[in-house]
Amino acid sequence: MHLKKHLIVTVSVLAVISLCVAATLPQQQQSPPKLVNLKVFPKNIPYRVLDHQMDVWSASLGVRCTFCHARNEQTGKMDFASDAKPEKTAARHMFVMTAKINKKFFEAKKDTLGMVLASGVNCNTCHHGVSHPKAKEPEEHHGPGGPPPGGAGAPPSGK
Repeated sequence: MHLKKHLIVTVSVLAVISLCVAATLPQQQQSPPKLVNLKVFPKNIPYRVLDHQMDVWSASLGVRCTFCHARNEQTGKMDFASDAKPEKTAARHMFVMTAKINKKFFEAKKDTLGMVLASGVNCNTCHHGVSHPKAKEPEEHHGPGGPPPGGAGAPPSGK
C-alpha cells in the first residue's frame, strides 16, 4: 500500500513537471502566408503591415473581409488572391485615387508657419464606417440676418 502511494505521488509530480516544461517551451511560429496578386501594394510588403492596412480599411468601411474577398467553394477558406469580387477592384481604384490626392495636395506641404501638414485623405474621409457612402449636400446656412429677401435662391439686388 505504501509503495502504491509513492508511485502515485511520483507519477503526479512528473506529470506536473512535464506540463510546466511543455508550457515554457517556445511555440513553433507559423510562417505568414505568401502574398500573391498584389497590384497596388509593394510586392515586398510585410504580411503584418498588409494585414494591419486591411484592418484599417475594414473599420473605415464597416465591413468584414468577405466584402472584398471571395471564399473558395472547394476548400471553404478565404481566397485572398482571387479577383472574383468587383469590390476588390473598386478598393484598388480608391487606394490609387487617395494616394494621388495625398501626393498632389498633402505630401511634404507646409503651412504658413512652416509646419509640415500631416493631413490627407483616407478611406474614412468619405466612408465614415459605411460601405457605400451617400453624397450629401451641406445644410443651408445663412448669415446672422437669416435668408435673403425673396427666398434662398433669389439673386442679390443691384442697389
